[in-house]
Parts: sequence; C-alpha cells; structure tokens
Amino acid sequence: METYISILRGINVGGHKLIKMNALKEMFESLGFNRVKSFIQSGNVVFQSNSTDPRQLEKLIAQGIMKSFGFDVPVIVIEKQELKNISERNLFINDRAEDLAKLHVTFLAAEPEKAFAESIGKEEFLPDEYRISGKAVFLFCPNGYGNTKLSNNFFEKQLKVQATTRNWKTVLELVKLSE
Repeated sequence: METYISILRGINVGGHKLIKMNALKEMFESLGFNRVKSFIQSGNVVFQSNSTDPRQLEKLIAQGIMKSFGFDVPVIVIEKQELKNISERNLFINDRAEDLAKLHVTFLAAEPEKAFAESIGKEEFLPDEYRISGKAVFLFCPNGYGNTKLSNNFFEKQLKVQATTRNWKTVLELVKLSE
C-alpha cells in the first residue's frame, strides 16, 4: 500500500464549505482508504491506498466530497516521498535560514509549463519572494501570507494549474504523519 497526502482547497474558510474532520475521515474510509488521519480543519488527510495514480485518487476524493457534502472542492494528492522531498528542498531554509513562521508552500496539481513560470516577475512582489520547484512553490512572506499578492488565485492564474497553500509548520506535520 502506498501512503498519500490529500490537500483540499477552500474548506472551512470563512464559514464556507464546512466539513467536520471526523466526517471527512469517514468519507475517506468509505472510499476504501486505510490508515486515514486528518490534520487540522483545513482538509489535510494522510491515507493509504492500493492505487498508484494520484490523479485518479484526486478525482475519486473530489467525487466523494461532492456526493457526501454537496459541493465541489479542488483536491491535490501527493505521494509520501514527494512531500518528504519538498520538505527537504526549501531554498529559503537551506540557503538562507529564514524565519519558519514566514514560510509557506503552494502545492500545484501539476508541474507548470516553463514559459508560464518564467513569465512572472519576481521583483514586483518584494519583500515577498517565491521559488518554483517542480509541483511546489516555496514562499517567503515576511509580512505574513495574509498580506501577500502571491496567493493561490495568483499562481493558478499565472501558472494555469490548481494550487493550494499550507504554512511550513503544517507541511512538516504532514511529513511526520505520513511516516
């Protein structure tokens, strides 16, 4: 069995798309997933599956949410090793040792086309910075993520892929939960 992490976008934010984590866990189990564990209320779920196709899992989970809760939610599924690799290659830690509380990762549903990634100007967002690496965008937001223009919507528009962001502490906790 393979271990995966699903990251849902836009649930339990501002009183919209409310899902209790025990109900979400039960829904995952009803889909045949094993060792299901949720982490905080923003829709992070670690689970095991016999499937080897994260894209199929994303579709299955999204359909399950629609059926169980009645609304559409973007779902990104990451393999355990991919999440671990992301946690180990954060340039803002490895190269600069920035404040961990100011770091985030925007997870992308697919690796963006090079032309889209290169078309974004880095200087115009200072003091906020980003680095795209595969299906992850590492963010350094010294004034807080709530004050940056480098949001999920921004990256989805610029990179033409679905995105959802987690703070660095959550990323590390998800790595631990998946071990």
